[in-house]
Amino acid sequence: MSRARCPRCERPLNHCLCALIPRLDNRTRVLLLQHPSEVGHALNTARLAMLGLTNAELMVGEDFSDLDLSAWDAWLLFPGESAVALAELAARPADKPRLLVVPDGTWRKARKLLYLNPNLALLPRVVLPEGLTSRYRLRKAPAEGALSTIEAVVQALDALDAPRSHVDLLRPFDALIDGQIAAIGEETFLRNHGPRR
Repeated sequence: MSRARCPRCERPLNHCLCALIPRLDNRTRVLLLQHPSEVGHALNTARLAMLGLTNAELMVGEDFSDLDLSAWDAWLLFPGESAVALAELAARPADKPRLLVVPDGTWRKARKLLYLNPNLALLPRVVLPEGLTSRYRLRKAPAEGALSTIEAVVQALDALDAPRSHVDLLRPFDALIDGQIAAIGEETFLRNHGPRR
C-alpha cells in the first residue's frame, strides 16, 4: 500500500514541506518544463519552485512544440554558444514581460527536450555565473557549477529581479536534504559524502 501523500507538495504526509514553502512575488515569470521522468523524483525541486513563486507555471511533458511564447521576452536558462550572462540580461530593457524558461531534468533529458522542441532550442539563452556550488550535499554534481532546478531558479531570479531576494525558496529544499541525511545517518553521510582527506 502506498503512503498517503500531501496533494500540494506531493511528499508523504509525515514529510510534508508545505509549512516551509514561501509565497514569493517574482517579477520575471518562470516557466518550468519538466521531463516526465522527474515527476516521481524524491526531490522534485521544480514543483517546490513553482509552489513558492506567485508568477510561475510547471508543465510536464516532452512535446512543447505548440507552446506560443510570442507575448513574452522569453529566455531559455541553458548553456549555449551565444548565451548571455544573467547580469547582462538583467541590464537589458524588455518591451514585453520577461519569461524565464527552465528545463527540468538531467542534462541528458534537458538536451532531449530541446532536440524534440526546436521552438525552445531557438530561444535566446541565458546562463548562470560560473563557480556556483550546489547545496545538494548528497549527490556529486555531474559538472562544475551544476545546480538543482530550484537553486538555478533562485540564482536567476536574484539577478533578474534584483534587489529582491528569493533565497527563502530554498527552505524546503534544505529541509529535504537534511531529512535525507538524517534518514541515512550522519556517520554514513560523512563516510560517503564528507570531505576527502
